[in-house]
Amino acid sequence: MAKITCVGILVADLIGRPIDRFPEKGKLMLVPEMELHVGGCAHNTGVVLRKLGEEVRVIGKVGRDDLGEVVIRSLERHGVDARGVVLDDVYHTSATMVILDTAGERTFLHYPGTNSRLRAQDVPDEFLRDVQVIHVAGSFLMPGFDGEETALLFRRAKSFGVTTSLDTAWDDTGKWLATIEPVLPYVDIFISNRDESSRISGKTNLVEIARFFLDFGITIVAIKMGEEGSFIMTEKEKIVVPPFQVQAVDGTGAGDAFAAGFLTGYLKGWDLYEVGRFANACGAMCVQKMGATEGVGTLEEVLAFMRRHEVGG
Repeated sequence: MAKITCVGILVADLIGRPIDRFPEKGKLMLVPEMELHVGGCAHNTGVVLRKLGEEVRVIGKVGRDDLGEVVIRSLERHGVDARGVVLDDVYHTSATMVILDTAGERTFLHYPGTNSRLRAQDVPDEFLRDVQVIHVAGSFLMPGFDGEETALLFRRAKSFGVTTSLDTAWDDTGKWLATIEPVLPYVDIFISNRDESSRISGKTNLVEIARFFLDFGITIVAIKMGEEGSFIMTEKEKIVVPPFQVQAVDGTGAGDAFAAGFLTGYLKGWDLYEVGRFANACGAMCVQKMGATEGVGTLEEVLAFMRRHEVGG
């Protein structure tokens, strides 16, 4: 039985580096390094959850193409149940061209592809009945699924007694609350970063931001703050969890690693401070290596990292 079903975006990333200039139109330029990686919030969160020892299923959409096969193989290689990944016959697999310069600054060219065609009906009841948590990863990046469609899915999940969790991304449309509001009454665990949660709520104070979401009936609000740690609030607790001080190499996937760590601690029944501390550790480990999932280790390795690095030290 999978403990967690992760629903969200799946992306193939072609990364070239270092690139500090572009060739003239119609000309060719050699690139020192180029790699194909698999990313997207659902993939990243699912893979880290599996590394932490959780049974996890990932659901999303890819094209019936070579990149779609790469995405599915990546999930399966990491031990993630990919039977819920739907093959789309109309759009191609979502992909991003990532241009990395010598200073580490990233520039992106992104094709939304099949992520825009994900719908609630793509998640069958059989993939809801046998889990403890359903987690939507990458809200605001799935125009056909965000808001009302996510609410439909969460209503079904809650009818089976499943805990619902949602992690946001950046809303390039600028609609924020108008898009996400329909699903908020059906969310149990809300995970977001400070900027995104502020734009949704219209608040700037952490307590006021969290209170905005709790008033929808959400049980736990977890706000990611990067180098400042995290903030967790329920009706009974307000917790500031300090960061782990590390040398960051690549921030890709850190938020997804935090979400995976948070859900892992939650499922283990830890108190919320320890849940946040573990989630912070996963995010800190992630940024120390290139790639969205490479830096995070097993449950034992994250705990060992926590012992080696004093919080805030």
